[in-house]
Amino acid sequence: MKYRTPILSRSLFELSVTILPFLLIWTLAWLLISVSPWLSLCLALLNAGFLVRIFLIQHDCGHAAFFGSRALNDWTGRILGVLTLTPYDVWRRTHAIHHSTTGNLDRRGVGDIPTMTVSEFQAKSRLQRIVYRALRNPLFLFGIAPFYIFFLQNRLPVGLMRSGRIYWASALLTNAGIAGTLALLWVFGGLQVILLIFLPTTLFASSIGMWLFYVQHQFEDTEWDHEPDWVVQNAALHGSSYYVLPPVLNWFTANIGAHHVHHLASRIPFYRLSEVLREHDMLAGIQRITLLDSLRCARLHLWDEDARRLVTFAEAKA
Repeated sequence: MKYRTPILSRSLFELSVTILPFLLIWTLAWLLISVSPWLSLCLALLNAGFLVRIFLIQHDCGHAAFFGSRALNDWTGRILGVLTLTPYDVWRRTHAIHHSTTGNLDRRGVGDIPTMTVSEFQAKSRLQRIVYRALRNPLFLFGIAPFYIFFLQNRLPVGLMRSGRIYWASALLTNAGIAGTLALLWVFGGLQVILLIFLPTTLFASSIGMWLFYVQHQFEDTEWDHEPDWVVQNAALHGSSYYVLPPVLNWFTANIGAHHVHHLASRIPFYRLSEVLREHDMLAGIQRITLLDSLRCARLHLWDEDARRLVTFAEAKA
């Protein structure tokens, strides 16, 4: 497929126009912290958009899609993983599992958001239903969960603890890089730089990332099936959304809104996804969700196997 070929000059350009502004805004926020801490905080929140884009470049590296060289993809991803607080090799493996199991009711649990069917939820005890409701609450999903995943869970190769030394090395070396970065910030900038720039940028970016991941698969007309009926291509095309965002947000999110195309062919660099949509306009009408539509997705929590759609707790009870 012609779209799967990375363009080296374009990849280097996209990396440059993401990393350089990120570093410049970081520096500016640092310089202004003694003048106006509030202005530094605002710049830190703005910089979260660039950190999201850095993560998505790391994401393409994990799919061997950003550069033609696998080694260049991997080492770029590992370096960016220090900025995104994500051990690259661990994430690459769990994300590959996500791609190979998305929409499969019999293979849930790795690289996805906990999702029960209506019948499963109704069969649970009262306490288990309360816990599931808490896990699916937007305040938990987009507030507490991002902090837990990026600041705590990512410090160990969770899910791959017995899968080989490479995953432990990935987690521990990423931790060492993060610790070294924080030490330098502490020595040269003090606690204020960490609290007003580092933490807000990473926390806000992680919440944005969690929201994007949620909307990509947790929408009303998504698709889930049990193993006998599950087909990976159907799950990719109909179980992943086409999240249509304004141009500025689409740039910051590196075209990841075209998630159905990405799941169909994960080796396509993000900057070529729009090319696919232009030349195959049929794809632009499949599982299309606007920014306004996406806000309603936060109310959906259970897969109704009879109605073949994601429903609210109230609809499931009715």
